[in-house]
Amino acid sequence: MKLDRLIAAHDSMGRQAAHRAIAAQRVRVNDDVVTDGHHSVDRFMRVELDETVIQPPERALYLMLHKPVGILSATKDDQHPTVLDLIDDPGKHSLHIAGRLDRSTSGLVLLTNDGRWSKLLMAAEHKVPKVYLVETAEAIAPEAVADFARGFYFHTEDITTLPAELVLLGERHARLTLHEGRYHQVKRMFHRVNNRVTALHRESIGPLSLPEDLKPGQWRLLKPQAAWAMVASGDSSIFRNSSFRE
Repeated sequence: MKLDRLIAAHDSMGRQAAHRAIAAQRVRVNDDVVTDGHHSVDRFMRVELDETVIQPPERALYLMLHKPVGILSATKDDQHPTVLDLIDDPGKHSLHIAGRLDRSTSGLVLLTNDGRWSKLLMAAEHKVPKVYLVETAEAIAPEAVADFARGFYFHTEDITTLPAELVLLGERHARLTLHEGRYHQVKRMFHRVNNRVTALHRESIGPLSLPEDLKPGQWRLLKPQAAWAMVASGDSSIFRNSSFRE
């Protein structure tokens, strides 16, 4: 929302009066005087007119969770436990999931009530890398590395997957980096090289890495400035610093 619209709605003062108040430096956003009526404001910002709060800020939430196998990446389900069932926070019901995982997959799941942040991380056009550890039923053929780099055609969606980086860690172990999130993509890609995924674990989404001290079923509440700084900087080490935790 634009600042002038928010001010104009206050006590029905109208757009012209709102512009006069803004120009007269009577309006503050997050304690800063703002004189541009087209300044964008969201529900997480504190807005004051003549030292009267006309919009208190909502609490912005950013969480990282280590999802165990068997937990649904959903906010509600009548049959199975969900990631929200693992979270003990009064604001958890405002959260949505940024980057779902299959029930049989473990690893990093992000939750937030800030749609701008989740869109930045998950929008397909941003091609944010997602890194997985993979175990397979059969030995992974060396030529699979080139196959994954070329991409696979999925006739159901009529698309060819983006180039993916497959790094062999052992006979049946690999690290896979994707830049998209198609339905059951990892399992379908390995099926194309005549193999079957037996275990899948997500290590990171973009610059957001799962800390080693965050055990399965545990979650961590992150400070908003740390969450945004990490996305902007691409520096995953920021979350290993306890000073950035709430």
